[in-house]
Amino acid sequence: MAAILPENIRNIAIIAHVDHGKTTLVDQLLRQSGSFRENQALEERAMDSMDQERERGITIKAKNTAVLWERGTINIVDTPGHADFGGEVERVMKMVDGVLLVVDAHEGPQAQTRFVLRKALAEGLTPVIFVNKLDRPNADPAGVHDRVLELLLELEADEDQFNATFLYGSGKDGFAIRNLEDERVDFEPLFETIRDVIPPPEADPRAGFRMLVSNIDWSDYVGRVAIGKVAGGKVAAGDTIWRIGKDGERERGKVTKVFEYSALATRDSEAGVAGNIVGVSGFEEMDIGETLAGSEDAEMLPFVAIDPPTVQMQFAVNDGPFVGREGNRVTSREIADRLRREARTNVSIQVEETDQAGIFAVSARGAMQVAVMVEEMRREGFEVLVSRPIVIEREIEGKRCEPYETLYVEAPDDAVGGVMKSLAERRAKVENIAPHSGRTSIAATIPTRGLIGFEFELLNITSGEGILSHLFKEYAPLCGDIRTRNTGTLVSMERGTAMAYSLDSLEDRGKLFIGPGEEVYEGMIVGENPRRDDLPVNPTKAKHLTNHRSSGDGKGIQLSPPMRFSLERAIEYISPDEYVEATPKTLRLRKRILCGHARKRVEKGRAVRGVASSRV
Repeated sequence: MAAILPENIRNIAIIAHVDHGKTTLVDQLLRQSGSFRENQALEERAMDSMDQERERGITIKAKNTAVLWERGTINIVDTPGHADFGGEVERVMKMVDGVLLVVDAHEGPQAQTRFVLRKALAEGLTPVIFVNKLDRPNADPAGVHDRVLELLLELEADEDQFNATFLYGSGKDGFAIRNLEDERVDFEPLFETIRDVIPPPEADPRAGFRMLVSNIDWSDYVGRVAIGKVAGGKVAAGDTIWRIGKDGERERGKVTKVFEYSALATRDSEAGVAGNIVGVSGFEEMDIGETLAGSEDAEMLPFVAIDPPTVQMQFAVNDGPFVGREGNRVTSREIADRLRREARTNVSIQVEETDQAGIFAVSARGAMQVAVMVEEMRREGFEVLVSRPIVIEREIEGKRCEPYETLYVEAPDDAVGGVMKSLAERRAKVENIAPHSGRTSIAATIPTRGLIGFEFELLNITSGEGILSHLFKEYAPLCGDIRTRNTGTLVSMERGTAMAYSLDSLEDRGKLFIGPGEEVYEGMIVGENPRRDDLPVNPTKAKHLTNHRSSGDGKGIQLSPPMRFSLERAIEYISPDEYVEATPKTLRLRKRILCGHARKRVEKGRAVRGVASSRV
């Protein structure tokens, strides 16, 4: 089999905002390229291989596939659309030579579109614009075309990038057209445009082998697999190569296998050739951003700059009374190893030990990114405590600064007043308001602190119709105090089983988070107090039988359904003195200090210190 030449290779990343149809489009590209037999079943959202991706309906991890079309290879990198997973997008930019920007024909370019497109344009990549979902009611492809051009101008695209090729179509219905009046048949126009517009990779087959590690995979047979685009030369199993670390350290190793991507699988390859995206195994330790080379004196390849994490959360060993009931990975060492493993394959997560035993500081892009990681850990049998996110502050020119984000909100007109009030409370500065068709779009600059918990508040204000997106803007001076939760909690004083009799009386005090028959312990949060202070309660109290009351009394108690939290919602709901206890089957909210008397002593100590410092 003849080696494929760089001029017959196209490497593209598909980028889009959440739910603009990117993953469905990839499914259709695979179908129509002949990557599957006619009788072979292709599962919907085929590239979303993680369980959470299918459950949440979003792409979380960047993944590779390849389409063989007219004796050439189109390598496709499917990238996440949510801002919290921007690190996945940034690090694959070095693997590709162009981007296919998918934009909803009704919604147009959104915040994450701006974020990813800005990264792609800065890398000098050639864009192709695909206006998707022509089948949607109220689709406005001509208007979206103009809005994309405005965005390209705003992001300072060069002349060639501004003159990007536009196509229109529907990933769901499987067609692409160059002009809106064209016949709607198949994806042939899209394949042809990729071939004609996206440049082949700049890679010299005669040069020495070099490859930038842009992703890491794992194989049960060969261990760690480095994924990247071969910048020059070729590599084959049995070759001696060098791993060049970010600090310049060089390690010699032997290639055990070379993988190519085909449809939704990998296959062994005789050689990884210049310009192709391949996987290489042979080193026990390999990290994203390192260079693999055929000679010891080769130069490192540059790695794309990654935006810094903006929030930090604590992971702690579960010290609750129910520890070990559901999970089998509960020790500090097991949690530390798992977090470090995550940091090595996710460049936007950083893990540090704290001065407290069994507590680790995890820095990330946002609460959803951490929630996805915690959910994976739960499914692997871990039990862990997770704190509320706090923003990462910096000192810049002698001033304490915090991260700010550009926020885009779309809400029904009748909910705009409530949204504006909430934004003001969260110290947001509104930059632009634009009404359109019964809805209003709001653009604002908001401190990252103010974003924590805002998505759920927006859904409540707008009865589920509000949409938001955001992207990191800058570090700027602290904006002052922000209180995002104006309620206290109902905290259990006892350990035992929650009784309907006691919960019935507690319903008058606030919203309940538990139902009858659930086990509780001292320090566990069982409900919400409308007032700001915490209220100790006893949800385990049973009705005492007397001569005047029979055991049948109270069987007609009707309790409201308890409020249930998703993991992400729970993390954003809790206060700084609280944890989310995440176990394989259960989510609990609890105080950091479980003992009520110990909490009072700590609070009293803080109050004394506050008085002393004020006197000084």
